[in-house]
Amino acid sequence: MPTLQFLGAAKNVTGSCYLLENGGARVLVDCGLFQERKFQERNWNPFPVQPSSLAAVLLTHAHLDHCGLLPKLVREGFRGRIFCTAATAEIARYVLLDSAHLQEEDAEFKRARHQRESREDPRPIQPLYTEEDAQKTLPLFSAVTYGQSVQAAPGLTAVFQEAGHILGSASVRVEVGGVSVLFSGDVGRWGRPIIRDPAPFQPADYLLLESTYGDSLHENTDAIEQELAEAVVSTRRAGGNLLVPSFALERTQEVLYYLNRLQASGRIPHVPVFVDSPMAVEVTEVFLHHPDLFDEEMRRLMLTGSSPFSFPGLTMVRSVQQSKTLNHLRGTAVIIAGSGMCTGGRIKHHLASNIDRRESTVLFVGYQAEGTLGREILSGARQVRIQGQNRRVRAGIRRITGFSAHADRSELERWLAPQSRPPRRLFVTHGEPRAAESLAGLLGARAGWQVSIPDYGQRVELQ
Repeated sequence: MPTLQFLGAAKNVTGSCYLLENGGARVLVDCGLFQERKFQERNWNPFPVQPSSLAAVLLTHAHLDHCGLLPKLVREGFRGRIFCTAATAEIARYVLLDSAHLQEEDAEFKRARHQRESREDPRPIQPLYTEEDAQKTLPLFSAVTYGQSVQAAPGLTAVFQEAGHILGSASVRVEVGGVSVLFSGDVGRWGRPIIRDPAPFQPADYLLLESTYGDSLHENTDAIEQELAEAVVSTRRAGGNLLVPSFALERTQEVLYYLNRLQASGRIPHVPVFVDSPMAVEVTEVFLHHPDLFDEEMRRLMLTGSSPFSFPGLTMVRSVQQSKTLNHLRGTAVIIAGSGMCTGGRIKHHLASNIDRRESTVLFVGYQAEGTLGREILSGARQVRIQGQNRRVRAGIRRITGFSAHADRSELERWLAPQSRPPRRLFVTHGEPRAAESLAGLLGARAGWQVSIPDYGQRVELQ
């Protein structure tokens, strides 16, 4: 009898990872990094299943909380195939290499700081994985197309379908042991710029549904331009910098899309815009490799020479030296840098230089998980620790929620609408407890479905 085990994103948001077993065949769906501070120790724990025993990984998309532990899996013995869309495979290359670089950089920074402070560590400070580990992961990727049926293991087939979350993202429907299981991955939204809407799916016996925003409704996306314009105009008036912590994948490209529209229409002044993230620069180029995944409006913009990825005043920053010079700019600049939750990357350096400046603004355009520096700042902390030092928060703090690439409560219900018959069971995952409980209660009461919120490590039989 097939079994399903929840190895991540169970009563928390990150670390997406699920184990399917049937008759000796083992497959993971996602292998993500835990990003909340209170769960980060799980990244260092041995995998609950021997990596060498796995036949494959089915990867829904290239965000770190879904793919970020793949190099560790490979280092510990995995030699199977990683099935995903071509765009996901291409983006994951940059995501994993960048993550590995940050792991090594952070370990070195911590070692140097402890040496300065004459601190003795009980064990050597090592990175979670290295760039060499990430490089060994890349040959295992195997690209599939939407709608294509692939045999991931004996008796286990999978079909990927458009999830509308980020470029190349997918929901995955698995047939195993006579039952069907649908993994939502991260569900996107309808009517967002650049990429296509989520695709309908065939009914399944079991459903795993993300619930990141399962207890809330997003602002209308029409408000995005107004709020972004206000942030740019007010920051320029004050004479500071506008810092935008942003995921390199999708969010950065969307911010550029709206900045381009606002400048072209004259609603904001022409200020320098810097994308200070080598990975975001690389990912933006990946977008250009996959125009078949664009929606109609984006294809029209590209055909008319109005690309949001090359407007006047936009600079793609690659080198560390270029990044450092941004701290000495005069006047106002928009600096878009990773990571999106301020857990690492170049945004930390810009925060260190601007967080205590009243004239500067930090604009959040994405979800900030519990326990991250971004959530701490957004929650109103008056002092935060950045790069080993406590810093006063004097900068203006803003948030635009309409940018979210995750479906909200009503959009998740819309995504479920094609399920013409009740599933045997629906598992609510990938959400903080309050969001998961709210969505589970709603679906149980409104649809009458059997809904549960699995625990970390829980194993269930798929009858």
